[in-house]
Amino acid sequence: MAPLWGSSWSSTWGSLSGYSPVQNGDQTTTTTAATDSSHLKPSIGQILMSKRVRYSVISVTVVGLFFLAFRNYDRIPSIESFRGGNVAAAGSNSDCAVAAVPPSDGAQVDWSRFAYTQYVTTPAYLCNSVMIFETLSRLGSKADRVMMYPEKMMDPAETNPETNEAKLLVKARDQYKVKLVPVSVQRRSGGDSTWAESYTKLLAFNQTQYDRVLNVDSDATILQTMDELFLMPPCPVAMPRAYWLFPDNKMLSSQLMVVQPSAVEFERITKKIESAGRNDYDMEIVDQLYHDSALILPHRPYDLLTGEFRGDNHENYLGTDREEWDPVAIFNEAKFLHFSDWPVPKPWISMSDSVRNTNQPKCVEKDGREDCSARELWNGFYYDFAQRRSDVCSTTKKGRR
Repeated sequence: MAPLWGSSWSSTWGSLSGYSPVQNGDQTTTTTAATDSSHLKPSIGQILMSKRVRYSVISVTVVGLFFLAFRNYDRIPSIESFRGGNVAAAGSNSDCAVAAVPPSDGAQVDWSRFAYTQYVTTPAYLCNSVMIFETLSRLGSKADRVMMYPEKMMDPAETNPETNEAKLLVKARDQYKVKLVPVSVQRRSGGDSTWAESYTKLLAFNQTQYDRVLNVDSDATILQTMDELFLMPPCPVAMPRAYWLFPDNKMLSSQLMVVQPSAVEFERITKKIESAGRNDYDMEIVDQLYHDSALILPHRPYDLLTGEFRGDNHENYLGTDREEWDPVAIFNEAKFLHFSDWPVPKPWISMSDSVRNTNQPKCVEKDGREDCSARELWNGFYYDFAQRRSDVCSTTKKGRR
């Protein structure tokens, strides 16, 4: 129905006020009209049956109801008010507790409900994980820190460590406030040894002492704190897509996962692992389960590959062909940098000069000058990792001179 404005409103108002007045005329016409008024004056029934009157009454009624409803808007139940009831029973994850979204004011957030998690399978990855926690400590992240490590490495209550692994674990616990969780490493026979134990990462789904956990791969560098991800609306899992596989494949990337732990989701993960194919690992498993239901995080700035700085086409990362690639600006906005530079080895493995010279980013001409910022940044990523690894993972006490 058209809004009651302008001439439409005037016409309607006229119909409600006794119809249009009789125009001036001679006395005869007036007398005749008065004598035959029964033929000109509509009855009450005719007025009520008038379309204009009915439409007007409906309009006034709707406006009245609308006014009354919003006059008491504070009494209308919100979606949040239903969360105390049995809302989850309607969904497939009926046993999954729905996490309440904390207020945005950091001072009011109970950060003990959230945690960054790391999984450890080998001494090399133990060092990487301790480096991740050192960075989170240095950046002032407020959430808890949890490390899942092979139970054979150390008793979590150890006070007198002897092995290098035990010393690193104690350092993480005492210096970086990491909560140690001994686990049985999840392995499978066959397949590539690099990822054969990565199922341990999926134990993050079982950390039900937390409302939400953020798991990041340890062959990476955290550039900025990502505490804001804990405050997103509730969802079983939030992940970026593997932008480097676009456009042919829109697979989820498990390099960074925000998980809402629950017994239901962990059971789904466990069953999927049991039926996984020979070449299915953690990334394939979570993609198969959550490809169409995960909350998608923007890969920019939450999942940047070091290999991006070596490429020539950056449209997939930038998300547009209209933006100019600026390696310095991209680095400054990124929060999570993952080392992925095949055939360049991982950053804790020595790289020969020939491999470096062959694979490092090329200098380009920009505004008539040579620009080597991408090369300098890329080399800086590896130098920085090596330096921090030497400082953080050293278990030898330095003597005084």
